[in-house]
Amino acid sequence: MTAAQAAPTPQSDPLDAQIARWRGYVQRRQAISAADVEELEDHLRAQIDELAARGLDHDEAFLVAIRRLGDIDAMSGEYAREHSDRLWKQLSLSPSAGPAAGRGRREGAVAIAAGLAAGIALKVALTVTGLTFDGLPDEAAAGAMLRTASLYVAPFLIAYLAWKRRLSPPVTIGVAGAVTALAVALAVVPFPLAFGQLSVLSALHAPIVLWAVVGVAYMGGRILSGDRRMDFVRFTGEFVVYYALLALGGGVLLGLTAAVFSLVGADVSIAYVDWILPLCVPGAVLVAAWLVEAKQQVIENIAPVLTRVFTPLTLIMLVALLAVLATAGTLAEVDRGLLILMDGVLVLVLALSLYSVSARDPLARPDWFDGVQLATILAAIAVDAIMLAAMIARTAEFGFSANKTAAIGVNVLVLVHLAGHAWLTVSSFRGHAGFARIARWHTGYLPVYAVWALFVTVAFPLLFPGT
Repeated sequence: MTAAQAAPTPQSDPLDAQIARWRGYVQRRQAISAADVEELEDHLRAQIDELAARGLDHDEAFLVAIRRLGDIDAMSGEYAREHSDRLWKQLSLSPSAGPAAGRGRREGAVAIAAGLAAGIALKVALTVTGLTFDGLPDEAAAGAMLRTASLYVAPFLIAYLAWKRRLSPPVTIGVAGAVTALAVALAVVPFPLAFGQLSVLSALHAPIVLWAVVGVAYMGGRILSGDRRMDFVRFTGEFVVYYALLALGGGVLLGLTAAVFSLVGADVSIAYVDWILPLCVPGAVLVAAWLVEAKQQVIENIAPVLTRVFTPLTLIMLVALLAVLATAGTLAEVDRGLLILMDGVLVLVLALSLYSVSARDPLARPDWFDGVQLATILAAIAVDAIMLAAMIARTAEFGFSANKTAAIGVNVLVLVHLAGHAWLTVSSFRGHAGFARIARWHTGYLPVYAVWALFVTVAFPLLFPGT
């Protein structure tokens, strides 16, 4: 029987939260592979049960069982140092060895090689399509490139994670089959206009479907585990931070290089567009993923700070948006560009709330920041409700289209998602539910977005032909 199947006891909620926090830390260390974590947790729980049978309470049993794990004493020591407020720092603190340098270098080399391969694949596709700095590509081929660009990068990221996570053959076949099926669907489904609504929607939604497949590889195929899903949430947030840093640093470097060449009358813009960007943009995806895996402990300190900084600022922006909407006239006359921008704001709110939950100690009591976050979510719900009313009004006046239907669908999904978070947060303030339930709500709801993205990518061309 696995740890996930163990029957909970009335006292097990705090213990499960402790184990979940420890497990999340262990999973992200270089010292142990994800494939071994289930067995390790089973062993930990068996030790706790044995110690509890001898008269120790759950906290004491947890501390002693951690100390008995032996092979990961060094890792337990790292965990204890980072959680110095916990009593078991004194029980598990021991001299620790650093991560295996050889394995770290090997993983970096594999990630860079996979990134280079992704860049070459994208460059070859762009060359075949004719998309160059001064090229005149065929519109149909260019539209196909727009829809399928993510397919030239995601398989290499999945391959890297499959290698790192040591995926079993059935899981490997499953993720490969999912990528292949999406590629076939994009090739078979009719897109009458190269740059019409359907092509743009597919270009936006296909990466979401592929990212869900990346998540399956990252989780080692354990898609039903809430802990694994939350780990992938953390990976996603940290990946975005690292990729943004790489993009900013790369942009500065390219700008300085172009400035130096311009002093001698050389124009490198063609080389940038035709060679540097096609190779570097996909390569940075793999490098960012490797950095998340290799430097997890650093970003764990950055991401919660970013969340706490941007949540109050986002609340102020949402209040301003509500004021703008109140003076925007009738709902049918609300500017389409404003609706699109507000969609971006809602995605930001959802990301902040999701990452805040992923970085939160489930045992901690509600504090002032939880109140600020609840206010932000309630303001976002109000904005989302107004947006939905505006979209429905525009649809009633001008009729359905692929864009309007996709926008209404995603806003309904976000509204339900945020409403569930708000309800559970209020319950936690009233003492009726713990914050662990909020995490389970998020991890259980996230696959809905992948299903919707797949529906838009595959079914919309059939539902809205000719667009």
